[in-house]
Amino acid sequence: MEQRHLGRTGLRVSRIGLGTLTWGRDTDEHDAAGMLKVFWEAGGTLVDTADVYGGGDAEYVLGRLVERLVPRQDLVIATKAGSVPDPDRRFDGSRGHLLAALDASLERLGTDYVDLWQLHAFDPGTPLDETLQALDIAVASGRARYAGVSNFCGWQLAKAATWQLSAPGVRTRLASTQMEYSLLQRGVEREVLPAALDLGVGLLPSSPLGRGVLTGKYRAATPTDSRGASEHMAPFVEPYLDEAASRIVDAVATAADGLAATPLEVALAWVRDRPGVVAPIVGARTAQQLTAALSVEALSLPDEICQALDDVSAPVHRYPDQDWSTL
Repeated sequence: MEQRHLGRTGLRVSRIGLGTLTWGRDTDEHDAAGMLKVFWEAGGTLVDTADVYGGGDAEYVLGRLVERLVPRQDLVIATKAGSVPDPDRRFDGSRGHLLAALDASLERLGTDYVDLWQLHAFDPGTPLDETLQALDIAVASGRARYAGVSNFCGWQLAKAATWQLSAPGVRTRLASTQMEYSLLQRGVEREVLPAALDLGVGLLPSSPLGRGVLTGKYRAATPTDSRGASEHMAPFVEPYLDEAASRIVDAVATAADGLAATPLEVALAWVRDRPGVVAPIVGARTAQQLTAALSVEALSLPDEICQALDDVSAPVHRYPDQDWSTL
């Protein structure tokens, strides 16, 4: 699998990442082992998790598989901290919480360091410089090799990245930002992606298959074994089952037919090769699904197909995102 630099850093990662959102909850250790083995054998390196996935079980399962199944040095392990199961405070970006969360993640993962440590979300209740100082301490102490953010809007990313760049050698530059990005969700193109490109921050798209909808599996009905039929995941899928999404899915299916490919491959290839994208994070449920996703390595979309998909899924960008003088 092709390797790409993560932002403007020396860290290289596979251009498809493996997500672990369901590990330890819907995906047991046996199935997780099958996926990790398939991913590693295909040349995949980037494995993304978080301290809240499965209440910590995702990290625990990954930790049990590393070394026993895949050498630690062959993986780029990324995790996140900052989300908390507190209805009164969804995010905690305090220095104390973040560093304690990192130590707990390392213990569950059974490793001395993570390759990429990410702030899971912006915490408006904590001064940003305090939050970012936790990243600097983590890297300086060797507990994290690189640092990134997740779910930061455009101004939040620009402020954080610029602050980190203002004292080179003292503060850790942001390597990445993880955001939802697909043909069904192109909101990052308004401000996040331009900021990332300008500041040398690599984009790691989450839900690159539109929460599974872009595979075409929901065109006729909701499969009984799908996330859309799952009690706790159905609300996650439902927003992408409207008429507008249906038109985009139909266009993807038409492109796939013309290319003798699958809708999954077309949708994943489109987002993988967008400007600024480093590695879409694929969260498969089975090794078979993951194998199907990894087959995209051999596919590059023709320019005319990319343009057609761009047109059918184009978000509304008006003032002030575009040149106001033309409006």
